[in-house]
Order: sequence, then structure tokens, then C-alpha cells
Amino acid sequence: WTPPAAVEVEARALEWLNAHKADDAMRSRFAEIWAEDLPAETTLLQKLASTFALVDPRAAELVALCAGPRDALIAPSMPWLMDSSVDPFEAHNLRLLYGRWLVHEAMYDESLVYLASLEPKDVVAPATLLFFQGVAYHALVEKEQGLAVLRRLLDGAEQSPRRYAAVARLMQEDLDGVEPDTLDHIARRMDDIHRRLDLGRAGPKVRGIEDGVIDSLDKLIKRLEDQQQQQSGGGGGGIQSGAPASDSQIVGGKGPGNVDRKDIGDKSGWGSLPPKQREEALQQIGRDFPAHYREVIEEYFRRKAATEKQP
Repeated sequence: WTPPAAVEVEARALEWLNAHKADDAMRSRFAEIWAEDLPAETTLLQKLASTFALVDPRAAELVALCAGPRDALIAPSMPWLMDSSVDPFEAHNLRLLYGRWLVHEAMYDESLVYLASLEPKDVVAPATLLFFQGVAYHALVEKEQGLAVLRRLLDGAEQSPRRYAAVARLMQEDLDGVEPDTLDHIARRMDDIHRRLDLGRAGPKVRGIEDGVIDSLDKLIKRLEDQQQQQSGGGGGGIQSGAPASDSQIVGGKGPGNVDRKDIGDKSGWGSLPPKQREEALQQIGRDFPAHYREVIEEYFRRKAATEKQP
């Protein structure tokens, strides 16, 4: 991908304005908007959005919205941006403007509704598109999609704003180290749940993420349980003697090879650990999570207990 030149963007913006039968006042305002020579990607996007706003009231409303912080938990729906009857030049670039604003407002799922299907060639700020796609995927712990987008951005690092390339490298390294069902992966999804609840989200999608966290906790606790059982059931045998062996002497002996059987419980569930070891494992998990995640962990045990009571 390559970013378009500022002069090309301005020429195309004027062509769009002429096609929409702009009057003299609009043309005069257009000249003011494009008077300053500021070729930065984000500036070009803003100039273009302001041009659309001269003619299209919907664009004017969107530009005004994106100029400040959100004042509601629900992001305004902009279905017209996805309407095939709208000029793609306008729709695609305004989708980028809106999607970028949604990312700034931590509404990552909503942002991807508008950003995910866009390609660098569709917009006047391709690095901005790839960067904010990457930020959204990173925040949602969508490893595969995030790494793919960040690679595309870094393939054109020399054409990207330096801050985009620098942060993209950090996000790439961070996502690359994420492994499923680890404490790190669980903690990230818990952060996402907390963010969603702060936004007033409590629907099926949030509950699905919560269920995924519970499943991952189940797997993690099972691994800890197995480790505890192996440690408690391990240890080597040897020939006991009332006196220490002499130096340089090979100790012999024969035995039937029988050992005392040790009760290590039923491996089928969390409740098979002795209470002391169970509490130790729980504390080990709890130390890795902030205090407000305790509720999610406790919910795991409530569900587990309910499942074990079922016939």
C-alpha cells in the first residue's frame, strides 16, 4: 500500500464537490479548508471529512460527533455509511473517521463494524486505517487478525507516521506472545469484560466471553491440580537401613517392589484436591489477578459446584 499525495486528495475532493452541485459559498469554504498545506494523513482525512460536511448533513453531524468525547454509553448507529448507494469515496473515508473515534472511545467491537472490511486503497489515510484496525484487534485479543494487520502496517513503516510504526511494533510483540488459556490470556479477557461492563454491555456476547474465561480457568485449575497430585504422589523409594552406608561401598538388597498406596483423590474435578492444596492453588491464581476479578473466579467455583451436584 502507498498513501496518496495531498494534491491528489484535494483534486478528488474538489471533483466530488462539483459532482454534488456545490454553490459559491461552499466553494469558498472549500478553498479555506484546503488553504493550509498540511499533508499529514490525519489532516488529509479531516480536511476531506470537512469537505463532505459542506454538502451532506449526515457527514456534518458525524464530523461534529467525532470532534468531541462521547456523551452516551451507546454509540450512534450510522447505517448510511454502509449503504452501497452512498459514494464509496465519501462512505469509506467517513467510516475511517468514525471507526477511529470509536477506538479512541474504547468501543472496539463497534469500530470494527466500520473498519474491518476496509482496505488501504479505499481511504486517503491507509496507515491510519491499519493502525486503528490493529489497536482494536489487540484490545480484543484477536491474535491472528491483529498480527496480520500489524504486519501490513509495518511492511510500509517508512510511509507511516513514526508513532504508528513504533506502537505497532510493540503491539505486534505483545500479541505474538499471547498463548491460549494462560494467566495472561485470561487476564486480558477479564480486562475486556470489565471494559464492556463499564460501557453497560451485559448481553450474550459478554456472557459468551465470561463463559470462555470460566472454561480457561477450568483448564488452568486442572493443570494445577494435576501438578499438585504428581508432586504429592511422587518421590523415590530406597532401601532403609539403621546405619549409614560406608564410603566406597555398593549397597545391595532385594525386595518385592511393593510400596504403600497413597490416596490422591479422584482426578475428575477440582474438588479432588485436599482443602489445603486447593486453597494454595486458588491463592496462586488470585495473586495474578487484580481484586475486581475475584468475582469472576468465584463465579467459576459456583458453576463448578452446581455442575458437580447434578446427577
